[in-house]
Amino acid sequence: MPKLTPKIILEGTRLTHKTDLAFALNEHPRIVGPRKYRYHSPLVSAEWCAFTNFPWGRGLINFDLTEEQQAMETYHTWLRLFELQRYYSWIVDRFHISTMMHQRKYCGRNYDLGWIEERLLPLGFHLVFCHRSPDSFEQARRKRMKVSGNPKQYDDLSVFLEEQEILRELVDRSLLPKLYLDVSGNAIQGLSDSIADWLETTGRLYSRS
Repeated sequence: MPKLTPKIILEGTRLTHKTDLAFALNEHPRIVGPRKYRYHSPLVSAEWCAFTNFPWGRGLINFDLTEEQQAMETYHTWLRLFELQRYYSWIVDRFHISTMMHQRKYCGRNYDLGWIEERLLPLGFHLVFCHRSPDSFEQARRKRMKVSGNPKQYDDLSVFLEEQEILRELVDRSLLPKLYLDVSGNAIQGLSDSIADWLETTGRLYSRS
C-alpha cells in the first residue's frame, strides 16, 4: 500500500479532547497503518511551556514580549523540520492558531502568522477545529477534575467559551483545509474515525509529491 503520511493540526480550547484525539490518531490504523507493536511516532505541541523552568510556565503559545523572537524562531525551526521530513506523519496538538488566540485575548497583541500556513499548505497539513456546545463544558470539567494536576484553570468556564469563539474566527480565516469537529458527547474512537473519513475524502493521507 502507499506510504501513509498524514499531517494534522488539532486546535481548540481546553476540554475539547485535543490531546486524547492526538494519541488516538497516532495509533489509528487508517491514519498511520496497522501496528503489531508500538513505536515512536511524532506528536508535536505548542503547549509544552518550554520557555520557563517551572510547571505551567510560558512557551510557544503564551510567550511574553521579551520571548517573541524566541517564539518565532521556534516556529521557523518546526517548519523547517516538517519540510525536511515531509514524507512522514505529523500530528500536532495546538499550534499557531492557539498562539494567535492567546496573544490577542490575554496580551493585546495581534500576530499575523499567515506565513506559517503558507509553508504548511504545500506539505499537506490539515486543520481540525475541536469545539463543543456551551452546555457540555460543565460535564467535561467534572471528568477532567478527576485527573487534572492544575484544577484551578477550570474554575471559570466562560473563559473557554470566549477562547472558543476567537479560535473559531481564526480557523474560519485559515488557508488550510479544515474540519469543524463537534466533540460534545462523542467518543474518541468515533471522532478519530470522522477525521480518518475526512482525510480519505481529501486524498491527503498520502503525499502528492
